[in-house]
Amino acid sequence: MAENSDLRADRAGAVLTLTIDRPERRNAITWEVIAGLREHLARAKSDPTVRVVVLAGAGDRAFCAGADLAGMAPRDPGGSTDEYADHHLARGWLAELFEEMWHLGKPTIARVQGWAMAGGFGLALACDIVVASEQARFGAPELNVGLWPYMVTVPMLRSMPPKKALELMLTSRVVGAEEGERIGFVTRLVPHDRLDAEVAALAAVLASKPPGVMRLGRESFYAVVDAAATEALPYLHAMLTVTSQTAEAAEGIAAFIEKRPPSWQSASGDDSDPH
Repeated sequence: MAENSDLRADRAGAVLTLTIDRPERRNAITWEVIAGLREHLARAKSDPTVRVVVLAGAGDRAFCAGADLAGMAPRDPGGSTDEYADHHLARGWLAELFEEMWHLGKPTIARVQGWAMAGGFGLALACDIVVASEQARFGAPELNVGLWPYMVTVPMLRSMPPKKALELMLTSRVVGAEEGERIGFVTRLVPHDRLDAEVAALAAVLASKPPGVMRLGRESFYAVVDAAATEALPYLHAMLTVTSQTAEAAEGIAAFIEKRPPSWQSASGDDSDPH
C-alpha cells in the first residue's frame, strides 16, 4: 500500500482505526484520503482478523470538515483526457466509498469529537454507529457555497427522518451533538473526556460477536433498509433459514443450552479471540 501521510491506520487486537490526519485543515478530505480509505477498507474486508473498523479525525477540533475545496483540483481517475469527465468520475469516489462501507461485512464506528461537516457529515453517517462527544457539531452547509449535498443525501436519509434531512440541507444550519441524538443520527452521546474509552468499549463488544452472522445480519439490514415491507420480509425469512444452518448458530444455541460462553470461529476457521 502506498504511503499516505494524511491517513493513519492503527490496529488494536481485532479493531482497525483509520484516522484522517490533517488537523491543520480540520481533516478535510482529498482525493488521496478517499483513495486511502477505500484501499484500507478493501484490505479489512478480506482480513478475518479485523472485526471492527473505527473512523476518526486527528486533533480535537474536527472529525472531518468535508472536501478540501482548495486542494481537490480535477484529476484523472481513469486515463481520460477529458478534464470535466475526469472530475465527474473522481467525485463519484465518495459515493463508492459509502457503498464500500455498507458492504464491508464488518461493523463501523464513527468517533466524532468536533466538526463533521458536508462530506465529513456523510462519512460519519455512512458508519453503522456514530459515537459523538458533547462537543461534536454536524451540518450540511453546501448550499452556502452554491452546491448541494447530493451524495450525502443517502446516508442522511438512512439516519434521520426525510423532512429533517431536507431542513438541514435547506438551511445549512449546524446541529449540536445533543440535537443529533434527539434527531436520531447520533447513536451515542458521551462526555468529551470519555470519547475514546466509550468507542473502545463499544468496539470490543462488537468484536466479541460471531463474525459470520454479524456479516449476514449487517448485509441483510442494508439490503432492506430502503425496501418495502413486502419485498423485505420474504428476503429476511430466507436469511433466517440460511443463518440457522451456520456453525455459529449451532454453537450459540449449544452454548445457551449448556450455560457456557460461546466460542466463535472466524471465517477462516481461526479462533475468534482477538487477543
